[in-house]
Amino acid sequence: MDYPVCYRLSPVGLSLFIRVTPNAGRDAIEGVEQRDDGSAVLRVRVKALPDKGKANAAVVALLAKALGVPKSAVTVVSGETARLKTLAVVGDSAALIRALENIPS
Repeated sequence: MDYPVCYRLSPVGLSLFIRVTPNAGRDAIEGVEQRDDGSAVLRVRVKALPDKGKANAAVVALLAKALGVPKSAVTVVSGETARLKTLAVVGDSAALIRALENIPS
């Protein structure tokens, strides 16, 4: 892989590191971004406001669709009220990685 990795393998799938921009003009996955500290995050924009979990629900729905898993397989595990979040994605790790690599950026 020639690009930074925005995930870590877990026993049940992946831990996915994302940066969310809520209240955006459209719902979109913009690709992987290298941060100043050397870490990598998947940039995600959602139209939903960060109000009562609406933006988190929109992020879960968008990523579940892009990864080909049910919404119940995607959970916000940290960063509930922050732009930087960690999501747990349950599923076949190899298939999830392929799906991530095929997301247009």
